[in-house]
Amino acid sequence: MHDSPAALVTGANKGIGFQIAKDLAGCGFTVLVGSRDLANGETAAKSIDGDARAVQLDVTDQASITAAAARIRDELGRLDVLVNNAGISHAPMPDRTLEEIVQAGRMSMASLDEIHTVFETNVFGVIAVTQAMLPLLREAPAARIVNVASSGGSLTLNSDPSNPHRAMFGTYSSSKAAANAVTVAFAADLEAAGIKVNAACPGFTGTDLNFFRGTRTVEQGAREPVRLALIGPDGPTGTFSNEDGPLPW
Repeated sequence: MHDSPAALVTGANKGIGFQIAKDLAGCGFTVLVGSRDLANGETAAKSIDGDARAVQLDVTDQASITAAAARIRDELGRLDVLVNNAGISHAPMPDRTLEEIVQAGRMSMASLDEIHTVFETNVFGVIAVTQAMLPLLREAPAARIVNVASSGGSLTLNSDPSNPHRAMFGTYSSSKAAANAVTVAFAADLEAAGIKVNAACPGFTGTDLNFFRGTRTVEQGAREPVRLALIGPDGPTGTFSNEDGPLPW
């Protein structure tokens, strides 16, 4: 069995996921840098101080997920932390502005193909990766699962007519609402096993997800996911929060 605690971060070759991987490596974790493109993951891992290892992982490809789990078992024997960070805001399509993407994501206009694509990563990918990694998480003495969420997926906030952002509640936001439901389901299911499952909102962070228009840095965006990854035995499970505290589902 590997001596250092081990963490897998999906979508970790850039953005918030990369910063989460850096922060966890700085805390003494062996970090698996999940990346759809292995070369990109290797480049990212080489720039992280500490024990960081690239692993090819496409959360929409079951064969890729299964292979990643097998590799982690062979190399490390267990997984202490899983951060489900990989996410997309829209289906890949060149030359669309952010405004066009937002309009295309409105539920009255969104194509079923685009909805399927976004949910495949943001919802089904979270389920598939978590299920595949559970045997490894069960080998850890105090496993933690963190799902990177968004306050844009809060049904409570977006049901409030005074919320100026509720008009943007569409494909991406509804996928994050569904991912929140998945978080609650896993938390309830795994509570007896001592595996804590929480959702962390990084805030409006500047990444390619929003064409780098976010107002927060990746260092700020990584704080809450990392905090929840490191919670002790008295820490919560089944919660949704940002740096300022609990968020409404």
